[in-house]
Amino acid sequence: MLWAKKRPPEPAPRALVPAALAVEFDERCFERHFKALLAAAEDRHGVEAWLDALAEKQRRLALATAQGNLAAAIDLVFGARRKLGPHADDPALVRAVAGLGDDAVPLEARIAAGVAAAPAGTGTGREERRAAAKRARGAHDLAVELVHFGDPVRWPLMARWVWDRATMSGALRELVAGGEAMRELALENTPGTYEAARRWVQERVAARGIYRDVHFWADLVLAAAYGHYFRAMTGGTLGSDFERGTHPSEQITGLLGIDRILRGASRSKS
Repeated sequence: MLWAKKRPPEPAPRALVPAALAVEFDERCFERHFKALLAAAEDRHGVEAWLDALAEKQRRLALATAQGNLAAAIDLVFGARRKLGPHADDPALVRAVAGLGDDAVPLEARIAAGVAAAPAGTGTGREERRAAAKRARGAHDLAVELVHFGDPVRWPLMARWVWDRATMSGALRELVAGGEAMRELALENTPGTYEAARRWVQERVAARGIYRDVHFWADLVLAAAYGHYFRAMTGGTLGSDFERGTHPSEQITGLLGIDRILRGASRSKS
């Protein structure tokens, strides 16, 4: 059930200035993914349960960060679980995570420090280099999710699956009319880009009379869009782990790292 219409609240102070985008997002693309999200949610737990799970993830990540429990935080981040799980006690990674909330340091520098703290390994062969690159990607996913869920109203979700300039892939491609046929999109991996895209999505969510948890609604719509992109491409940057969620609802909740929260809630009700 959608939230009843009411006067929208005053916008919260923003820390980011949205970038001027060189591409135009399409209303019909949004509508397609918004409807797909509602259908997928209705087929499973329901949108309200997903919103509650995202709020619970925010609470758990805050607790894990406060307690220095990096393993618990990693477990809630899809892109970091397998890549960083064995390295939850790495001192450099722990220090970098602790510094993500330091507003005295520019946001991009904090995220870069998180990536740089990924365990490099000791070997020099091709396989070790590939493993180190995967850990760096996992560290990026962990850093941007901790930033976002640390204050989801203030910071957009800057995950690779939202947009990855290096591979020209991500949910944002799904918001551009004909984007699937374009070789390149003029979108950068900057916080301003993610903020501009998020505001665009939030405006369309609010236009449908939804004013509560709009920041989490944006996350859900983007996850639905990436799920469609991934299925259309029959592959993707997140690899075989993402394919395990064969139903759209499983892909959406898995991508956002709330799958285990929802399973726990289901067990507690049984």
